[in-house]
Amino acid sequence: MFPLKRQQLIMDIMLEEKLMKLPVLAERLNISIETLRRDIQTLVQEDKVEKVYGGIKLKELELGESLIEQRLTTNLVAKRVIAKKCCTFIQEGECIFLDSGSTTLQFVQYIKSFQHLTVVTNSLPIVMELLASHIDVIMIGGKIRHSEQSVTTYDFLFNFDRLNISKAFICASGVSLENGISDFSFEEAVTRRKIIEISKETYLACDHTKFNKDVMVQICSLNDVTAIVTDDKLSEATKKRFTENGVSLILATT
Repeated sequence: MFPLKRQQLIMDIMLEEKLMKLPVLAERLNISIETLRRDIQTLVQEDKVEKVYGGIKLKELELGESLIEQRLTTNLVAKRVIAKKCCTFIQEGECIFLDSGSTTLQFVQYIKSFQHLTVVTNSLPIVMELLASHIDVIMIGGKIRHSEQSVTTYDFLFNFDRLNISKAFICASGVSLENGISDFSFEEAVTRRKIIEISKETYLACDHTKFNKDVMVQICSLNDVTAIVTDDKLSEATKKRFTENGVSLILATT
């Protein structure tokens, strides 16, 4: 296996586990400790993980949220299939909202061929990716959030009531039956709530690692979204629990 592929697998595991002992990680990857140490050194230099006694931990911000650059390299296959599935719901002529996040950024490759589409977004990377396309882009005004490369809005800067959004695609850091959909940033949560209020349909795009987790700020209840689009690695037990409680799950197959 090539080093880049191994390092991707390490990051996929770390996103789920957060902290791993070296012998356990080496066994899981079926590689030697020496090979693992070389890969870890590379990831440390890239500021994605940090060494702890006997193992490594995911490098995170003070509030526990990983940088968007880091998340762009984790669970990438799952995020792409989720994005591709979500884009099948989009039709020419619609006005949609794309949230800031590593999953919604993957939408760009699937919507660039649209000739008549308006995208409302608070994501700077999405705006940059769509500059050379035929898509009309509306950028939400507000304060730049550096870690997420996004804009968190304020009522006095942006009139949400004038927007006519048919479908909103939002992201989250936690999804649970008990507390609904949550995120690390209060400001991001406020923006998402406003979008959910005015959108005809709202889809939560998140991979299986976000389930059964609660983080700092609640965005909304599960009843406030049309459906959750996730990947097929979601456990059978979790699928059963959510569907039995009336949550619409749409699985994107890899």
